[in-house]
Amino acid sequence: MCRHIAWVGDEPGPLGELLVAPPHGLHRQSWAPRRQRHGTVNADGFGVGWYAPDDPVPARYRRAGPVWADPSFADLARVVRSHAVLAAVRDATLPGADGEAAAAPFASGPWLFSHNGAVAGWPGTVAALAAGLPPAELLALEARNDSALVWALVLHRLRRGEAPADALAGVVRDVAAAAPGSRLNLLLTDGRAVTATAWGDTLWYLAGPGRRAVVASEPYDDGPGWREAPDRTLLTATADGVTARPLDAPPSPSADPHARRASAEPLEESPA
Repeated sequence: MCRHIAWVGDEPGPLGELLVAPPHGLHRQSWAPRRQRHGTVNADGFGVGWYAPDDPVPARYRRAGPVWADPSFADLARVVRSHAVLAAVRDATLPGADGEAAAAPFASGPWLFSHNGAVAGWPGTVAALAAGLPPAELLALEARNDSALVWALVLHRLRRGEAPADALAGVVRDVAAAAPGSRLNLLLTDGRAVTATAWGDTLWYLAGPGRRAVVASEPYDDGPGWREAPDRTLLTATADGVTARPLDAPPSPSADPHARRASAEPLEESPA
């Protein structure tokens, strides 16, 4: 399907440090992923979003073709630095004509979002969920694919004031109930925290080195610090570390979107 990665930290670093330079970084995962369960090559688009100093609205660079065919990307990744990044390479479930608009990350305000997976029975299975969105939000979809709709459902909850963890968990539950068998690995960041779900595909995380946390579809190297999140897990990552709780558990009562723990009883915590 896709491969994606997000990280946050106290200090900015070059994009290429985690996307291009590692032996199994996202750039290489576009043609040689090691743990991808669905599909083999991610050549249907790519994108990266990052935050500049003192600017809460992220920049994005997206293209419709494979990342290895873009000679400018490696150069851009070498010089652009950020303390928070979300990037993805895409293997389209169905053919479409949306081009780079269908490539993650999707964005609105301070948010960046990515979906690794597929909505089973698209689009009919989730027609009722789509109909529940305000018409203006439905018409504002960037692309006509399942990931764009999942993002619209998440964004609708965020705009209602839900915490990121509750918004992702609620959408995953709704879509999974409407379309059983869907794969819904989601990444969401506002530049200060990363919230993620493992639902039907691989998800790994790394705390450190230093005050930095990484969440990714698969490890970009063979370092000993990587941990795999169990299926149906909700992760919250900040520079302080990574916490996890079962996705089937009740949503956290906290209204703070940057709370360090996703619940009072996390599955596991890895300090940075």
